[in-house]
Amino acid sequence: MSASSTPLTAVNGTDLLLWVAIPYTCLAVFAVGHVWRYRKDQFGWTSRTSQLLEHRWLRWGSPLFHLGAFAVIGGHVVGLAVPASWTRAVGISEHAYHTAAVALGSVAGVAMVVGLGMLCARRLLAPRIRTRTSHSDKLLFPLLSATVLLGIAATVVHNIAGGGYDYRSTVSVWFRGLFALQPQPEAITGAPLLFQLHALTACLLFAAWPFTRLVHVWSAPIGYLRRPYLVYRRTAATTTYGSHPGSAQHKPAAPKVTR
Repeated sequence: MSASSTPLTAVNGTDLLLWVAIPYTCLAVFAVGHVWRYRKDQFGWTSRTSQLLEHRWLRWGSPLFHLGAFAVIGGHVVGLAVPASWTRAVGISEHAYHTAAVALGSVAGVAMVVGLGMLCARRLLAPRIRTRTSHSDKLLFPLLSATVLLGIAATVVHNIAGGGYDYRSTVSVWFRGLFALQPQPEAITGAPLLFQLHALTACLLFAAWPFTRLVHVWSAPIGYLRRPYLVYRRTAATTTYGSHPGSAQHKPAAPKVTR
């Protein structure tokens, strides 16, 4: 019998707690927490940039982490939300899908890990950044690191070094069942431990999301790309003693054009 066809009563209380109660609780906290944060701390809806305190590590770590994260999230959306039958229907074989997923996911994962490692090292090694690290960041960075590293470890152990594991027949079935309000905890109980730990830490990350700097994801400055240029001009020209308008010593500064 396939994992998706096993009756719900076949699982025990621990499985129901881990794969039904905890995920739904985390999703509820995710939703209600965002409403609370927006109503109570709208001005704190930011990533709390510390670029002025240190920018050398941030210059490389932030782009690597964000670009890698976007690619990893996109891969998870396809892998978890899109059934295997849909990809086969458009002519993508299972072998081709998994080969592309492992190759592209590995590149994105390495970029994300390197970027996250630089950001974490920056917080630990830069004294001015370390002393200004909030309590929410002290929770976020270890939890985010654990989620990312467990996902990388599962891919390496089972899909690169191992013989390959089709998580779309287990983890994806469980994931889609949650949002369809038809939970199937039995679908994930047979998955390898690394995949289970990765899923649990991801649930906890969603619960912590509204109370950390991750809320700035919903405030991405997309409109900045379409905003017209703003022209800044000096209100007063710098003059030297005895100069007059039009002389060589009295020249207004060139306007500064910026977005």
